[in-house]
Amino acid sequence: MGKRSRFLYLSEPDMIEAGVLDVPRSVDVCEDVFRLLATGDYLMGGPNHNSHGLGIEFPQESPFPNMPLAGPDRRFVAMPAYLGGKYDVCGNKWYGSNPANPVRGLPRSVLTVMLNDKDTGEPLCLMSANLLSSTRTGAVPAVASRYLARHDSETCAVIGCGPINRACYRAIVSQMPSLQNLVCHDLNEATAQAFADWSQTTFGIPGVVATSLPEALRDADVVTVAASRLKTLYVEDGWFKRGTTVFLTGPMKAEDSFWLTSRIVYDNIHLQEAYVLEALAAPDKLAYYDGVIGGPLYRLIDDGKLPPLAESVDLGNVILGNRSGRENDGERVVFVACGMAVFDVALAFELYRSALKQGLGQSLVLWDEPYHEGSSPLASSPDSDGRDTMFAGRRADGHKDAEDT
Repeated sequence: MGKRSRFLYLSEPDMIEAGVLDVPRSVDVCEDVFRLLATGDYLMGGPNHNSHGLGIEFPQESPFPNMPLAGPDRRFVAMPAYLGGKYDVCGNKWYGSNPANPVRGLPRSVLTVMLNDKDTGEPLCLMSANLLSSTRTGAVPAVASRYLARHDSETCAVIGCGPINRACYRAIVSQMPSLQNLVCHDLNEATAQAFADWSQTTFGIPGVVATSLPEALRDADVVTVAASRLKTLYVEDGWFKRGTTVFLTGPMKAEDSFWLTSRIVYDNIHLQEAYVLEALAAPDKLAYYDGVIGGPLYRLIDDGKLPPLAESVDLGNVILGNRSGRENDGERVVFVACGMAVFDVALAFELYRSALKQGLGQSLVLWDEPYHEGSSPLASSPDSDGRDTMFAGRRADGHKDAEDT
């Protein structure tokens, strides 16, 4: 008799009940992941095990009438990963993005995460992941704020006032109780004003709208960048005060002196190296650089103006004490975050465990017995509580379920 296989499905309401909106918890999980990145206990896609993911890029034109055509931010991406440590699980974040979605009443991107048993490959949990992805995106720069920002920082500038920066700002505020002021800048002034109003209502931090970038940056101790890709964001060195911490969760261009006089800390050196390898394999390396957050830095490295990535600093090694982060209150620190599936997998696993403990979600059958040619599948019955034994006791992957902890 073959083994019955079931998995858990978690809807967005299930994810909320499991704690996906618990920002401090998510920041702690992401800090733990940075430690695993620094020790190397992880794998991602590609031959170098560090690829951001594999995407479907649509053509500008096609002879096939139903094939989607290229457009800004129009793509599908699969982001697989294995994460070790206490997680010891495989997973994949899968999403499709279409800026036309809001007209249909949908988010721009629709995301799911699937967790899998690392040994058998069986699905463990399929979950709604829009909130998960947003929360971990914000948690990453928040971890950086623990180690790189000045502790007396009072003013935060938000450059780009969309959903990504809402997540980043929410998480950064959770780690920086000294913040007292907010300056908002966006291509759409009404969007910036809405962000400022939300900050006042949600956190009690008053916000003002700056119509120009120099005005937005002039007094900022902390800057979080997640601006629209529809228009190039360009800053000048002299627009920043001394000691500013800049979190890049979106692309930004600047004059060379900005980068050369800043202390650069990456999320993970090996991810950045993977981006450079992908750029070398692309038809136009410099055009590829233009599309990624670290692109301006890669150009300076190629020109010999910055040290090679292998000699650079990433946050995991700062956390472990292997490299220094901020060295004094006067230096400007720039944190570059490009997004890694290991963070999604870690937070997904934690929420999966919480869902098991709380009895959330739906148990779905993959098969009662795997089909074999020439044999009749034998049905097995679920346990009396309606859940298969894969959700009780010690799992095949070696993890105890929440009921046993």
